[in-house]
Amino acid sequence: MSLRKLARITGVLWIITFVTSIPAVLLYDPLLNNENFILGAGGGDTRIFVGATLELLLIIANIGTAVVPFALFRRYNERLAIGFVTARIVECVFIAVGIVSVLAIMTLRDDPGGTTDATLVSLGQSLVAVHDATFLLGPGFVVGVGNGLILGYLMYTSGLMPRRLALFGLIGGPLVCLSGIAVMFGAFDAGSGPQAIATIPEIIWEASLGLYLTFRGFNAAAPVPGEDRGTGIDPGLAVAAP
Repeated sequence: MSLRKLARITGVLWIITFVTSIPAVLLYDPLLNNENFILGAGGGDTRIFVGATLELLLIIANIGTAVVPFALFRRYNERLAIGFVTARIVECVFIAVGIVSVLAIMTLRDDPGGTTDATLVSLGQSLVAVHDATFLLGPGFVVGVGNGLILGYLMYTSGLMPRRLALFGLIGGPLVCLSGIAVMFGAFDAGSGPQAIATIPEIIWEASLGLYLTFRGFNAAAPVPGEDRGTGIDPGLAVAAP
């Protein structure tokens, strides 16, 4: 696979993570913000199942962003490449647990099995709390470590992308982690203004990854550590001359 094709596939996968994650959160709104939703009030089932499907696609795209370019990243820093794959998998585990909690609410909503309304509402709130916790620990913390710090540092040191773009990851990663910890300790609410502001550099970083890799690609001239600087990237990943 050429380096250009590898970059395009990776970039498209990053774009898919945006296309699937943001709508999923919006589609879950009646389930997450209406405590009586589990009683059958507050909207139909379809939008929730569409949201869950989008998050399943998100999991696939998330893992793809780390696995597809792994062979290239490993040539520059094997530990960081493995760390990025690991962080993506951990993030996806949290997302999957969140999906399970949502589907559990839908199961109880369709078949309460004689459970009283008060008990159902209590169960629903507990499952929503689980979903919120997974969102806080996954997208709200692990993303800062993996996408921000690990991938940002890898791109900054390798030169595979412009260092000015990689700085957004190095800055945004710690801010995401710190804002997640602040929410956990009750400094401010999840999704509040301070947390939203703290995530802006990370959003810019991830958006730039998708767009830059899709339309520009990796820097083919980035020297591989320990190899002849004149050799460049492995011929199997070479970019055809324009």
